[in-house]
Amino acid sequence: MASIVTWLRRGRGIGGFAACVVAFMVLVILQGAVVRATGSGNGCGNHWPLCNGDFFPHHPRLATVIEYAHRSMSGVITWLVVALVGWTYLARPVGHRSRKAVTWTGILLLTEALLGAVLVKGGYVEGNTSTMRVVVQGIHFSNTLLLLAAMTLSWWWLRDGEIVMLDARSRAVAWTALFCTLFVGATGAVAALADTLFPSPDLQSALLADFAAHAPLLIRMRWMHPAAAAVALGCAIWLSLNLRSKIGHWVLALIVAQIVLGAADVLLLAPTWMQVLHLLGADLYWIALVAACSSVFLGRRRGVSIRVDSRVPA
Repeated sequence: MASIVTWLRRGRGIGGFAACVVAFMVLVILQGAVVRATGSGNGCGNHWPLCNGDFFPHHPRLATVIEYAHRSMSGVITWLVVALVGWTYLARPVGHRSRKAVTWTGILLLTEALLGAVLVKGGYVEGNTSTMRVVVQGIHFSNTLLLLAAMTLSWWWLRDGEIVMLDARSRAVAWTALFCTLFVGATGAVAALADTLFPSPDLQSALLADFAAHAPLLIRMRWMHPAAAAVALGCAIWLSLNLRSKIGHWVLALIVAQIVLGAADVLLLAPTWMQVLHLLGADLYWIALVAACSSVFLGRRRGVSIRVDSRVPA
């Protein structure tokens, strides 16, 4: 037992484990998109955290299988986060920035579970088109992105990484890119919900419905997603070009991928598989952007690059 504790305190492999936690969280998010796109949010009835009143559902229908799989994966990520928090506190000294990141990961995971319960217990699932569902859905996905950001910072700060230092203007652009991307995620969740609940027969009908006075609120809010995306991507492109680092190149490549996936999603009228693929690209872009921006926030002046030892308190 003592040898295991000693090995954990050394922190060997903790960065890889944190990367696995981030990867599994992405899978949980994608599976949640499948729940929404297939209208399976009520697959376990008005029960939470149990499924139709049972720990294991009996004779489940397809919607129940999909929803139960999502809840099961959420349970797995919970224990992975608990393990990551415990390991980080053992392997990193008091005051290390990775401790702060994993603490926020635990807090945001708790709020994520509570918001999921609100969706189920409030009936904001399946065919519910109320304004309150729009609000709760937006808050829920915003919290999801913040949770993924905290996990990303935990991973990024637990590994040895390069910090590229830029000026104050770069910090302002980085903050703008992060906040705008967060808004893009929230409006994207609403747009995807609109595509699921109100499918259009063709592209022309979909575009006309966006500006029709009689269209449902969800439809009339779809334009906010591409508008916010234009601002967020503009800031991210400027930032990635100025970083001149490997993570900056990743941000730029994922921006191009997201533009292609977003255009395909619109042209194909947002089939479920395309929504999931687009969301995957969005998650990977968000991870890269958060890592890139953290490098900017930790820097103090332009033109200096340092190597951070993850074993030394920040």
